[in-house]
Amino acid sequence: MEKKAGVRFYIFLTTFVFIILFPFYWEVITSLKAPTEIFNGFTLFPKNITFKSYQSVFTLRPFASYLWNSFGVASLTTIYSIVIGSFAAYAVARLKFRGKAIILGLVLAVSMFPQIAIISPVYLFMKAVNLRNTWMGLIIPYTTFAMPLAIWNLSTFFKEIPFSLEEAAKVDGATPFQAFTQVIIPLTAPGMFTTAILVFIAAWNEFLFALTINMQETSKTVPVGIAMFRGQYTIPWGEIAAATVIVTVPLIIMVLSFQKQIVSGLTSGAVKG
Repeated sequence: MEKKAGVRFYIFLTTFVFIILFPFYWEVITSLKAPTEIFNGFTLFPKNITFKSYQSVFTLRPFASYLWNSFGVASLTTIYSIVIGSFAAYAVARLKFRGKAIILGLVLAVSMFPQIAIISPVYLFMKAVNLRNTWMGLIIPYTTFAMPLAIWNLSTFFKEIPFSLEEAAKVDGATPFQAFTQVIIPLTAPGMFTTAILVFIAAWNEFLFALTINMQETSKTVPVGIAMFRGQYTIPWGEIAAATVIVTVPLIIMVLSFQKQIVSGLTSGAVKG
């Protein structure tokens, strides 16, 4: 019975992994097919492997500019959200004041607020202050939704740090700021790293604000750039697949490279000790 259960488990696991990975596998093989082969029936393997789609992505379109814009906006959004969010989360976790639960509830509500509901006033504001087609025009709304996520996650990790450690640091002559930066921050590094990864991926994949605010070709981000690949009469599925692979592979490598830190950060705030 145990052997049968084990076999069934591995069959289920293999099937599950296959279903999860098949869409990405299909993107890869589509990016390696010639345009004529893509529309020539269903094939699991390309007959003639070609990298023409990858070449076209960079030669026929300013895809390198898309990548640079996405990386810059996502990186600056992450840095700002983590730096400011860490101070706010520390205050929420450590200080005692009225309405703390209400503030946390509002923070969570903001992160769940539909973007489409505020896209018009945000666009008008960016137009009024001349921030359209700029990085800052995207960083501001991105931070609006990324900051609540950072505060909510980091406050959980700060609550797990014993207050006695700060008191000991102050007894040794450390200021509150030194105790925060030299004692608390290193202890919550896994949580901060995990939060930074989540914020970066959310900013990297954001589409609605990037589509509405940055319309110039040189200021578009990757999601918008890929969505605009389609022509008037045809859709270059090979180039779209190649661009998708180029964008996805770095994120996969980053997550796999730091999976221990991510798992540590996701679990450390869930267990009291």
